[in-house]
Amino acid sequence: MFTRSFNATCGNVPLVAAVFDGLKPAVLAIVLGAVLRIGKKSLKNEIMWTLAALAFAAIYFFKVPFPIIILAAGALGLAGGKFWKEKFAVIKGHGGKKSDASVLDDETDSPAHTQPTLARAVKVCAVCITLWWLPVLLIGLWLGFDHLLVKQGLFFSKAAMVTFGGAYAVLPYVSQQAVENFPWLAPGQMLDGLGLAETTPGPLIMVLQFVGFLGGWNFSAPLSPLAMATLGAFITTWTTFLPCFLYIFLGAPHIEQMRGNVKLTAALSAITAAVVGVVLNLAVWFGLHVLVPAGQPVNWFGLVLCVVAFVGMVKWKWGIIPVVLGAGVVGMLHHLIASRAWA
Repeated sequence: MFTRSFNATCGNVPLVAAVFDGLKPAVLAIVLGAVLRIGKKSLKNEIMWTLAALAFAAIYFFKVPFPIIILAAGALGLAGGKFWKEKFAVIKGHGGKKSDASVLDDETDSPAHTQPTLARAVKVCAVCITLWWLPVLLIGLWLGFDHLLVKQGLFFSKAAMVTFGGAYAVLPYVSQQAVENFPWLAPGQMLDGLGLAETTPGPLIMVLQFVGFLGGWNFSAPLSPLAMATLGAFITTWTTFLPCFLYIFLGAPHIEQMRGNVKLTAALSAITAAVVGVVLNLAVWFGLHVLVPAGQPVNWFGLVLCVVAFVGMVKWKWGIIPVVLGAGVVGMLHHLIASRAWA
């Protein structure tokens, strides 16, 4: 009843659209804040700035896939760590100060059961890889290996293997492929998904479940839209998170061995610098669709709201949750006032 009353008051603008009109500029401000935050930590010299600029140009202008950018940055970092480590090894580890209250500290040797062994590595790989690919294989045998669900399993498995830099880094790659290449959903739907992801608990990467759901909904044959969308959400989530467990269980015993490795630190530094450029690409892509929609005038309301949210988070340290909730409320009020002004 409230929704119908609100929609009647606001004309043709539904309640959800009003909320998202305020939410999207706030999400843009959050992404810009992420660019600033990561950049402060990683762009320590002209080499890192150059890597960030090259990564942005590669993904924005030349549509270079995100995995290639990450691999190239890592290779450059490895080489730089060998020949020019003072410029490439810019990421610093934690101090490692000993505390009497610590359960695990940097001075105590790791327990025997945590030491890496070949038998343990083989067992971890066997279990994780079996769990990872079994649903994809079963779906392929059921619906065919050229089916949408199999393609989603393959694509999101590939994305999960290169999620250096977190969700903001991999989302431009997912947006590019899911919207322009396959296409599983429209640009506006991807924008809605990114906005929705900021309002929900849990990791931002869960927006990939939204992508998988809509892909299944839009290409539902031979099942019903809801059934295919549910399976799409499942296979997306499964293949996104299973590789993480493989990384964790396989790599955790080697963490102590990698500490202090200059070449590895240089590679990670270069990758992090490249991630800055990739996340900036997400901000530009998101900003163009939100603030300068195709065939429409500049969204001045969104621009002002984005600037206010960005300045508030950077200067006055506003939290993400208050910004998101406040932006949604402002979006509703804006449409309510606008509809009455035109009445």
